[in-house]
Amino acid sequence: MGTVLIAPDSFKGSLTSFEAAEAMARGVQRVLPSAQTVIHPISDGGEGLVRVLHRVMGGNLRRTPVSGPLTDQRVDAEWLWIPKKSLAVLEMAEAAGLPLVPPEKRNPSITTTYGVGELLLAALDAGATSIIIGIGGSATNDGGAGMAEALGVRFLDGEGRPLEKGGRALERLEKMDLSHLDPRLRSVLVFVASDVQNPLCGENGASLVYGPQKGTTRSEAERLDRALLNYATKIRQQLGIDVLHLPGSGAAGGLGAGLVAFCGAEIKSGVDVVLDSTGFDEALLRADLVITGEGRLDEQVRYGKALAGLIARCRRREKPVIAVVGSVHGSRTSFVNDRFLDDIEPILNGSVREEEAIQRALALVEERTESLLRRYLATHEA
Repeated sequence: MGTVLIAPDSFKGSLTSFEAAEAMARGVQRVLPSAQTVIHPISDGGEGLVRVLHRVMGGNLRRTPVSGPLTDQRVDAEWLWIPKKSLAVLEMAEAAGLPLVPPEKRNPSITTTYGVGELLLAALDAGATSIIIGIGGSATNDGGAGMAEALGVRFLDGEGRPLEKGGRALERLEKMDLSHLDPRLRSVLVFVASDVQNPLCGENGASLVYGPQKGTTRSEAERLDRALLNYATKIRQQLGIDVLHLPGSGAAGGLGAGLVAFCGAEIKSGVDVVLDSTGFDEALLRADLVITGEGRLDEQVRYGKALAGLIARCRRREKPVIAVVGSVHGSRTSFVNDRFLDDIEPILNGSVREEEAIQRALALVEERTESLLRRYLATHEA
């Protein structure tokens, strides 16, 4: 076997995608010391997007002071600038992520994406002609109104007064003034990397599905849902853009909708953005085997998650793909028997508990990769 392509997602809570990939590479070298290992970490557009694309594409990591999700908060947001492509890569979570808000202060009715707009301004100031923005992990539910405000949009109530920041205020929205929206947005391509397809409103929408995770009650989530419905109505009436039922418009508390409405963005599968941007298909052509992985494997992985996108490309090229995962929820054999994967090796089993798995994650990923590869070779190259 000549070339092994190693392309895991992160093992959330224990390993970044880079750390997991390097541990897997060491496991491969134990079995196939003469094989070429190509490390190609992946992401679904959420946490780690900037670092993944920096690792594969190069460029310069920058930090920009922006507003945090709380109105009195300032944070240093990391983003990636790739001068040769005039490309900026942003993560909304750097400016408006849930970890930036202490648990006792989490309230998506008042948190804002204003800092995300400031990040977009930094990218425009750098000369970006294209922008990729990952929108996972938000603390907000303002439909991207805060982001748009930073870019020059004014949101007004029935008396012509500016609305306060936060998603709750959108229930009083009557008019949007776009006369000062940054004109540079007209000549920039904006791609939204998202791993969810939720619409903006309704039972599967931003507020009711994700609001409780961000600190709201059911009744307040229903109020936020009505506020976003009013927001979507005003966008359709004034801009002629229907964001209400657009798949992915409900991502990041409706930021997907705001990026489409005010930045002309295109919402794409996060993993597809990453794989396309990093030349994964070219690397795949040269591979004899692909090893991937993530923290948890369950039936949801088949629906838009990073591994599903990667595995689909492997199948199109008829490349075998095996995985080391933190845990398997459901029937392990079901993932193998239908050739979703060619083989799987979980870290958690009868002899390893979760606490030990987290503490010894690097060593265990290396060990499991070795045992998985030995088993795969024994059954496929006999």
